[in-house]
Amino acid sequence: MNPPDAEARTLARAFLEQTLSSEGNALMLEHATRDEVVRRLASARRVAHAAAAAPPDGDARPGAAVTSPPATVTRSEIAEAPDLEALAALVASCTRCTLHESRKNPVFGEGAGNARVVCVGEAPGKHEDDTGRPFVGRAGQLLDRLLMSIGLPRTSVYICNVLKSRPPRNRDPLPEEVAACAPYLLRQLALIEPEVIIAFGAFAARTLLETKAALGRLRGTVHRYSGYPVVATYHPAALLRNPGWIRPTWEDLQIVRRMLDGAGDREARSG
Repeated sequence: MNPPDAEARTLARAFLEQTLSSEGNALMLEHATRDEVVRRLASARRVAHAAAAAPPDGDARPGAAVTSPPATVTRSEIAEAPDLEALAALVASCTRCTLHESRKNPVFGEGAGNARVVCVGEAPGKHEDDTGRPFVGRAGQLLDRLLMSIGLPRTSVYICNVLKSRPPRNRDPLPEEVAACAPYLLRQLALIEPEVIIAFGAFAARTLLETKAALGRLRGTVHRYSGYPVVATYHPAALLRNPGWIRPTWEDLQIVRRMLDGAGDREARSG
């Protein structure tokens, strides 16, 4: 076993190598939040432990594999994560799909751990991939204003996506990527226990509700995802392209407001 100081040096070296290996991540050393450092340290620890467990080059047997694929985070590990911080660390080291190979940063989610409302989008975009935060940029600013229109500051809700990594060129998520990330979303919801989920955008709504129905048909009704009430509405990025949809989106959010005020019990039961 390595002495503590040697192990600390190994971990620090792996942390720096991971941080500096992707373009733009050097800035993370200056502006990192505590959660970002925790996620990267957890990933670095996995790398360091895997390297320590590997046999020396001279010990490899003829015909034996020289390298092993990175360990995959299991469903049981996800389901047993005790809190959001531990779950975020699993996402940071996750290899359950190939998106970890092209992302700059995992985008786990952020907000109040006891939020009454969870906002779910489709997948991270470029700004999110650059920063590791969900719903930033112009779409994120519009989301903030929409939430404030029903009395919900961004800090009072929890915001995340179906996928925790950006698909290349912002393409639609693949079914296997959704399946790989679904356990993380379920565990996030189980830890937060929200009163209502807002699905922003057709893809998020169809994924959560397991339907191919158009968003227009899903709006205006309270649905269910894993027992949680779901209200579907337009994605803020779509509103930037189609300002005429802002009013219908505000009307959808009024359903959420009524549910939080207790006047939406009948609407929730109707779903």
